[in-house]
Amino acid sequence: MTISHISDTARWVAHYRAMETARPDAIFRDPFAAKLAGERGEQIMNSMRGGKQAAWAMIVRTKAFDEMILEVIRAHGVDMVVNLAAGLDARPWRLELPATLRWVDVDFPDILAYKAGIIGDAAPRCRYEQQPTDLTDDAARTALFTRLGAESKRALVVTEGLIIYLTAEHVAALARGLHDTPSFGWWITDLANPRLLTYMNRSWQKGVSTGGAKFQFAPAEGTDWFLPHGWREREFRSSGEEARRFDREMRGAWFWRVVGRLWPKRVQEEFRRLAGYVLFERA
Repeated sequence: MTISHISDTARWVAHYRAMETARPDAIFRDPFAAKLAGERGEQIMNSMRGGKQAAWAMIVRTKAFDEMILEVIRAHGVDMVVNLAAGLDARPWRLELPATLRWVDVDFPDILAYKAGIIGDAAPRCRYEQQPTDLTDDAARTALFTRLGAESKRALVVTEGLIIYLTAEHVAALARGLHDTPSFGWWITDLANPRLLTYMNRSWQKGVSTGGAKFQFAPAEGTDWFLPHGWREREFRSSGEEARRFDREMRGAWFWRVVGRLWPKRVQEEFRRLAGYVLFERA
């Protein structure tokens, strides 16, 4: 069961959320995840090399993003969250969000319609809306950012599981477009480094490429890459450290922690930033 369209990755990730939700000690609960993933989500996971063993990474990312989103909203009085490539994310229904917050999901029309059909009449915690948009269409993306920017004062942008599939040129255009929108004050995204990109391509590229997806963006400069495009790192959370904090480490993580103590500080920091979650602010 291969991925036929990049939107299928949302079903894959939703299945990981369903796996975590089913645990008695779950670190988050997503009551919609199992239905959103459907049988296809599990089939995709099983078709990927080491797919089930990789669950920890998606589960930790979900929890870390939950925390970071809530912290930014509370600390900065955010009035709008713009969730780009929202996929099957269900945070407007499961997080304790301010009722006055406006949450905008942006993605392809088909995946947004599918999500709406599954969630049905369930009431979101905030003011929720969908904006079907092809984010690779420069004109459509610019028009969307201009309109949403004019309708908000302090907006948070979220790109979870998006930029790794883009080229550096597309990420640069996205970053500049966000920065050109003055009310877009904060941006949360996940970020990989080249070592992880190599591993992901070796393990999963065959499975995702059939749907037009390709793991591409993992800048060697890390978060410094974004500075010329208007964004600087405000906070970085290492996926490995977060996994240990949430008690969701990958198998054998203890071994790499022990070995890592023998490495030079530079190498230790490189591996700490193998993957992580970044809060950017306007530079």
